[in-house]
Amino acid sequence: MINNQTVIPALLSDKVVIVTGASRGLGAQIAQQMAAAGASVCVNYLKSKQAADQVVAEIEKAGGQAFAYQGDVTDLAQMQAMAAQVIERFGRIDVLVNNALPSYQFNPSADYTSIETVQWAHFSQQIDGIVRGAVNTVQAVLPQMKTQQMGKIINISTNLVYNPVVTYYDYTTAKSALIGLTRNLAAELGQYGIRVNLLAGGLLKTTDASKLTTEEVFDYIATTTPLRQATSVADFANSVLLMASDLGAAITGQSIAVDGGLTMP
Repeated sequence: MINNQTVIPALLSDKVVIVTGASRGLGAQIAQQMAAAGASVCVNYLKSKQAADQVVAEIEKAGGQAFAYQGDVTDLAQMQAMAAQVIERFGRIDVLVNNALPSYQFNPSADYTSIETVQWAHFSQQIDGIVRGAVNTVQAVLPQMKTQQMGKIINISTNLVYNPVVTYYDYTTAKSALIGLTRNLAAELGQYGIRVNLLAGGLLKTTDASKLTTEEVFDYIATTTPLRQATSVADFANSVLLMASDLGAAITGQSIAVDGGLTMP
């Protein structure tokens, strides 16, 4: 369900959007708010079919257009098939949001939080899911975006790349790589009218990853940010809307923290 949102219904009118990892959490919120702003949305998921179908049902109940598509972002052929299905249904692809994330536990005492115990297998799992996944989705949508001579690619990262308050070596390293990917894509694809940006979130209130976080922790985060409040999932999704819309036409190659000013890269 969409909560505490502020969207302009015509902001993405006639736009077609793909959101990866959109069956729950932040991805679901982004998909719903994109649809509320007028976009037709492909809700990509890997395993959570029932949850993805529920996201689509809520979008349609609110008068929007969406469909769920099962596909593994680490498989290029599956992403190409997804792009083809989107084009068949809606005729174009305007926005790609790379939100999909490999299964991960944000556990400060886990093996992957120390350089002495982290294993390369930890790194490879995250790099494969996050970086390879983004490369595959970009390669899948690129022919259509080049044909259109326009498009928006939005990569989702974390503010831990700027301030590793917990040293999640594998996750943060993979998310950091998205910064380099974003800048290279922006440099190459700008000539085709394609903008590429990265948005880095903090601890969002509330997602599956943060559902066990206590109010005391959220209150502490709020007191350390200039805005004196924790960033909500809806607030972050609205930042994605800005980048996806024509209002962000002059912005490309940027890595922007969406965390109330907690980090200022």
